[in-house]
Amino acid sequence: MRSTSNPAFRNLPRGGGLGGGYAGFQTQPQGAPGYGGYQAPPTTSDRPMTVDDVVTKTAITVGLALVVGIITGIAVYSGTISPFPPLIIGLIAGLVLSLIVIFKQTPNPALVLSYSAAEGLFLGAITGVFSGVVEGIALQAIMATALVFIVMLVVYKTGAVKVTPKLTKGIIGATVAAGALMLINLIMSFFGFNPLRDGGTLSIIFSIVVIGIAAFNFLLDFDMADQMIRSGMPSKWAWYAAFGLMTTLVWLYLEILRLLYYLNQE
Repeated sequence: MRSTSNPAFRNLPRGGGLGGGYAGFQTQPQGAPGYGGYQAPPTTSDRPMTVDDVVTKTAITVGLALVVGIITGIAVYSGTISPFPPLIIGLIAGLVLSLIVIFKQTPNPALVLSYSAAEGLFLGAITGVFSGVVEGIALQAIMATALVFIVMLVVYKTGAVKVTPKLTKGIIGATVAAGALMLINLIMSFFGFNPLRDGGTLSIIFSIVVIGIAAFNFLLDFDMADQMIRSGMPSKWAWYAAFGLMTTLVWLYLEILRLLYYLNQE
């Protein structure tokens, strides 16, 4: 499998003992060979992964985060709850669960869905706070995130942009560079200097660049999920693919929310 800047998709098991020949985002699989030849129909857990598996698991994962986020955001916006408990709980739980999923390389649905719920808490709390400052920013951010996701999926499926080794290295390099700049900026902010996140012109330009980088990361995520399907990995790994896509969606949403806030500042 090719490299990716998304840590969720790195060092994945290859194949899964089910044989190759399974199409990904371009075509549908035609059959499911058993171990050592055609045998009894495989169970849900050991049959090869399909596009439908990835789509379904991703929809469930994102849907859960959206529901939790909306409920949390409304509660924070209305003043029913303070934003700090769900923000802190969601941030810590999301970080811990993501590290467990990534380092254990596990497609455990309970862990993935728990991560999704934690991110819903975190994003909902942040969105509730921003909504109190900029009316309608939540809906704008959600729609913009969905639009970017759909556009990049179309770009990938149509082959408008090919995921080549050169492009992959470029996206990974840009992602690492952006992360390094954000870390440096965070350290400088402790000393009262915050050029990339102070809401000025440079902050707006930086956010637009980061949104572009996050968008192109979807191409790598789609390609990696495609390769997982083609290599015949068991269907349970669709949960892992959904987790990987979710991490990029969270990053993209946060950056879009930040940009909209900058643009609406007086």
